[in-house]
Amino acid sequence: MKDLIIVGAGPIGLACGIEAKKKGLDYSIIEKGVLVNSIYHYPQNMSFFSTSERLEIGEVPFISNNPKPTRAEALEYYRRVATAWELKINLYEKITGFKKSIKGFEVYTPKGVYHAKNIVLATGFYDLPYKLNIPGEELDKVTHYYKEPHPYFGMDLVIVGAANSAVDVALETYRKGAKSVTLIVREKEIGTNVKYWARPDIVNRIEEGSITAYFDSNMLEIESKIVRVQTPEGNIEIPNDFVLAMTGYQPDFSLLKSLGVEFLSDDYKTPKYNRESMESSQKGVYLAGVVCGGLKTNKWFIENSRIHAKQIINSISNC
Repeated sequence: MKDLIIVGAGPIGLACGIEAKKKGLDYSIIEKGVLVNSIYHYPQNMSFFSTSERLEIGEVPFISNNPKPTRAEALEYYRRVATAWELKINLYEKITGFKKSIKGFEVYTPKGVYHAKNIVLATGFYDLPYKLNIPGEELDKVTHYYKEPHPYFGMDLVIVGAANSAVDVALETYRKGAKSVTLIVREKEIGTNVKYWARPDIVNRIEEGSITAYFDSNMLEIESKIVRVQTPEGNIEIPNDFVLAMTGYQPDFSLLKSLGVEFLSDDYKTPKYNRESMESSQKGVYLAGVVCGGLKTNKWFIENSRIHAKQIINSISNC
């Protein structure tokens, strides 16, 4: 029986594996996709808000050629971390269920059953996008994920959102030859938490008319050649080839619920956990990283949740 199973091979899951190895614990990291799966699915040309040293784990230096490291540099860095620490990681192995046992937990995957005294959930939040919940959202022209600008050259784009993802997509597709770029924003302005170097850029593009923006507005319906939008001046139709709904993502709470983790009675589905040990309301189940914030996915980042790894492993090793 293993001392712990770590669910998720993102930066915080890797950090937990490193701390477990330092303490001589028997662990495995199980990941349903690729190494640092969420970062892999980021836009190809994305730059981080954080500087490289704030993304470091395991005392492995992160040297970047840029003031803000890129997605490609981060992928290279975390591959190097996994290799340097010889971490035990099972990739492309999705957990299908858990069962509480007398001595701990049974962890089920298509490849077999694992037995562990403790479970660490470091699952991130990039798998479940917030839906628009409007007619036409199921059309092929609609996507909640963005990789690169090339497919949108010469196309009429509608981008939904006003946070970092929406702003990055609007600016990049505009500069890479989209025929038109229109932002649909529920709020009165571009988000104040947008990256400090991007916000003035998008505001200036809107003011000069290069990018159109409708504020205090909502998408009503998507059709093959148009979208319908509710604006303060009334409902309008916009000619459209693609809709990029950059509306954000939410954690998958199904694993927490299946393990019996309890939640606070708030609006954010915040799980209950001990701030010192990071142990949840279910004994032997620990939470690490962004999942601790529930629907507040902007509360925990790599830089401020790296410490969770030491807290968790210290608690487990002291039991």
